[in-house]
Amino acid sequence: MNNLGVVVVAYNAADVIRDCLETLLAASADAKVVVVNNASTDNTAQVLEDWRTGHDGYQPDALPFAVIAVSKPLRSTDLTIIDAPHNGGFAAGVNIGLKHCLADPHVDRVWVVNPDTLTPSGTPQAIAEAPADFALMGGRILYAAPPHRIQIDGGTIDRWTGVTGNLNLGAPCDAAPSAPHDMAFISGASMVASRRFIEAAGPMSECYFLYYEEVDWALKRGNLPLTYCREAVVYHHAGTAIGSPTLDALPSPFSAYYKHRARMMFLRRHFPASMPVGYLYGLAKTAQSFLKGHLALGWAILCGLHGVRPPR
Repeated sequence: MNNLGVVVVAYNAADVIRDCLETLLAASADAKVVVVNNASTDNTAQVLEDWRTGHDGYQPDALPFAVIAVSKPLRSTDLTIIDAPHNGGFAAGVNIGLKHCLADPHVDRVWVVNPDTLTPSGTPQAIAEAPADFALMGGRILYAAPPHRIQIDGGTIDRWTGVTGNLNLGAPCDAAPSAPHDMAFISGASMVASRRFIEAAGPMSECYFLYYEEVDWALKRGNLPLTYCREAVVYHHAGTAIGSPTLDALPSPFSAYYKHRARMMFLRRHFPASMPVGYLYGLAKTAQSFLKGHLALGWAILCGLHGVRPPR
């Protein structure tokens, strides 16, 4: 698996990062794994150090599958931790990791995976062995709780409103996989980019800060296809850092602000004629939130829609 680079961008991930890395390293002993600590304001850096050295005595527990803890302390070749000088957003963190991974000429693909994911044993090998003639490759992302439901197989995009959708959302874990031709993008929670694509398309756009970076990136793929690897399964806690919506919960105001801000930026960059429709959609979501009594959520959507400073 020395052809595989792995990038984990962590922001305030102290509560989930150990499970992520423990399962990842147990499943991929010789992949090039890089954690970019995106200027976390919690104790993520200390948790990483205590875990890496084995001083915290951590043992994986209560996961959807069995895991044997990797030996500690970790060698420098097992894991690279990069402290970003400031939090430039998700894409900025990814780009730091991409640059580090691609400095190794043996790496022909880089897997970007969220810090609140869990990696079963066969996933990294399936990713490493898949044919390299793709731009971006995805797999099945399951909810960590409940672990038998799908979060996303691949993403769709409505070019009138800019609204994204999740293929197979909420379906049982054994549902038939979605076809790559139905996908407009691969979820940034678990997304593999080929070296050929990265060198042709360039790094991820850092203008969004959060959301739509992977949607924007997918539109730069040219003739290279999106592909799906059915063995590339991960479990995702979803929303642990920013409060993204789940099957049972609304988005946090923080998440809603950046989602609608990014959606309008995406339309402006790629489908400017659709901006009036996208704007009306945002107003409808604002009104819906106010009518249901979710005042903070509605105000956040309205601010994001207009690209003004977020509410405190």
